Amino acid sequence: MASEQTNIVYVTRDIERALGKTPEGNYHIITNRTPYAEEIKLKYPMHVLLVDSPEILDTYELLLDPEVQNIITTFKAQVLVFKNTIHIEQLCYEKGWTLLNPSAELSEKIENKITQVKWLGELSSLLPPHKIELVKDIKWNKNAFILQWAHGHTGEGTILISNEKELEELKTKFPHREARITDFIKGPMFTVNIVVTETIILLGNISYQITGILPFTENALSTIGNDWSVTHTILNESHIIRFNELAEKVAQKMQSSGWRGLFGIDVIYDEERDNLHLIEINARQPASTTYESKLQDEVNMFGVPGINTFDAHLSTLLHLPIKTSLIPINDGAQILQRVTNQIKKVDTKKIIDAGYNVINYSNKKINADLVRIQSKLGIMEAHNKFNKRGKEILELIS
Repeated sequence: MASEQTNIVYVTRDIERALGKTPEGNYHIITNRTPYAEEIKLKYPMHVLLVDSPEILDTYELLLDPEVQNIITTFKAQVLVFKNTIHIEQLCYEKGWTLLNPSAELSEKIENKITQVKWLGELSSLLPPHKIELVKDIKWNKNAFILQWAHGHTGEGTILISNEKELEELKTKFPHREARITDFIKGPMFTVNIVVTETIILLGNISYQITGILPFTENALSTIGNDWSVTHTILNESHIIRFNELAEKVAQKMQSSGWRGLFGIDVIYDEERDNLHLIEINARQPASTTYESKLQDEVNMFGVPGINTFDAHLSTLLHLPIKTSLIPINDGAQILQRVTNQIKKVDTKKIIDAGYNVINYSNKKINADLVRIQSKLGIMEAHNKFNKRGKEILELIS
């Protein structure tokens, strides 16, 4: 069993993912040298190591760096990553390092859109009506539908098929590829981060998932942010109860399968039928974890009790007892400007001057993160509708 004094090294492509906890004491971060990472290193010089490279390195590539390997080995540090993979797991095993994350095999089984249906078993009824077919066998029935490949994130592996021509193009390109076909449902999407220990389930704060809004992304299904303030405006108390019941069922399945620590689910509210459907299970640390944790720390300073989501995740992986619940929040938001054909650079000074926290990224690939804008107050008024602050951000971006 680990102790609170065990050296922990979070190795990550993007330092923002590791900042749900302040890098101090026994908690250290190893990441790429970027302007934002340099800002963090200035504040915590003894606890942040920056790796220089002509290109941004992914987590596995960072772990291959000789200096990184020397630090982990010398300090007998336990390794934490954003998302485990077979390659990361194998490298840690070969080096004799302790990797804190749940197994890559289990993560793959749960996240893979094809194997997930079998893994869910009876709980697959939580999904919208669906079937798994080879692309060449899919029939057009004059109704739009969602096609999902086995893998994808932030909407990249999800395609809205709205006409027969789009389907025929996919049949030509990928006739023998398996896909999950799901009824297209109109309605807002929500996210919740959940921590599972051996004995307890900690449900986080439900956030409205900001999706597919121009000019932030050109992909209509791409996630671009979260808003914790507008959830109770869109969903009533009955919806919240049903949402939490759904989340609890998935969490129990994760727990019984041996999952420990953080995972997240996406749920869509079917406005037409007044129903909630499970859309996604992210068997890893969800992208909203860091900012949720920072917002939790803010209200905690004003006397709201509990533990933040990231600390609960780390405590679980270290087998440390958790004797409280996650800190509740009901405000705050973040939104991403992704790299688009129209926007490849943003003047962030005016956004910072307006009072928002800004994180810049060095990405160039279309739909990759370009700028993360964070607000302590909500930016959404309703589904797909900005409030005054949201409109201000939109104007500053444009």
